[in-house]
Amino acid sequence: MITGPRNPATPASSVSAFAAMDRRSRDIFREIVQSYLDNGEPVGSRTISRRGVALSPASIRNVMSDLTEMGLIDSPHTSAGRIPTHAGLRVFVDSLLQLGEPGEDDKREIERRLAGSGRRMEGVLAEASELLSGLVGGAGLVSTPTADAPIRHVEFVRISSEQALAVIVHESGEVENRVLALPAGLPASALVEAGNYLNARTKGKSLAEARETVLAEVRSRKALLDQTAARLVEDGLAQWSGEDPQRGRSLIVRGRANLLDDPRAAEDLDRVRDLFAELERSENLLNVLDTARDAAGVRLFIGSENPLFSLSGSAMIVAPYMDGNRKIVGALGVIGPTRLNYARVIPMVDYTAQVVGRLLGEGRIAQVKRD
Repeated sequence: MITGPRNPATPASSVSAFAAMDRRSRDIFREIVQSYLDNGEPVGSRTISRRGVALSPASIRNVMSDLTEMGLIDSPHTSAGRIPTHAGLRVFVDSLLQLGEPGEDDKREIERRLAGSGRRMEGVLAEASELLSGLVGGAGLVSTPTADAPIRHVEFVRISSEQALAVIVHESGEVENRVLALPAGLPASALVEAGNYLNARTKGKSLAEARETVLAEVRSRKALLDQTAARLVEDGLAQWSGEDPQRGRSLIVRGRANLLDDPRAAEDLDRVRDLFAELERSENLLNVLDTARDAAGVRLFIGSENPLFSLSGSAMIVAPYMDGNRKIVGALGVIGPTRLNYARVIPMVDYTAQVVGRLLGEGRIAQVKRD
């Protein structure tokens, strides 16, 4: 299933716009979009006629005029040809695009590269981002998974007068370490007290399960903790749960340079610079990737539908991947020009997510060790 955000600014909703077209309009619209996706050039009535539409160029121009009024195609600059608008691309993807499985060669390439990238999670996810970038011709994106295994042990270890190491050990064997700032003069007993308190309330639970209850208890002052120990508990839970994405989950981006291969990008370097700047802001991108975790399948953003790239003319396709318990733990995808080969790219993103999930489920990927 492909999903996309509702966009009130779109001239006509995808469903109503498609319903408003008769068969002749749909045929011409399909040819305009397909021709544009094939070569990136504005499409004229004679081109549509040569592509097999059995109408005169004058009749085709009349239909193109109607499609322009509907907001589905537009004329760039003074060209006589037309290109699909972002709203038009959405209608095409939702109503006219035929999706299938990736080609066998693409499947074999995905399987080979991911299975051969080692057992460490970082390597597999980096390879997933790299192969999506290379096969698709855009920038590949992968978010590392959140830690959600039951907790075995929690401890705070002083490493200097101003810092402590917060350590959480999961039943899976994964160990997370965070360096926390300590208030001046903090007694050693506060470290022990905070660790004992968390161990009593988190053992056997996932961090997500324990976090809200523990924080609510601490913040409502129901916990039998002094102020400094309570602060350690709050800071430790915040960092372990990835509230700071730079030190919690991370984002792997590969293939930024591919975005410059779009011929239209050379005409708008400011747009590309803005896009590159957003690619450096991992927190914002992680938030967008997280939207895939609430979707039933692949999620597609076209142009202004993407809150990050509204001015960039880019498309973003993301899909969630699961662990061995069929729980969504992360997401991966690709950013490229709106003139993507959607029929090929969407199944490839989906299949890559499936393979990553299968490797996780088979225990062939060791979980990330964060330090």
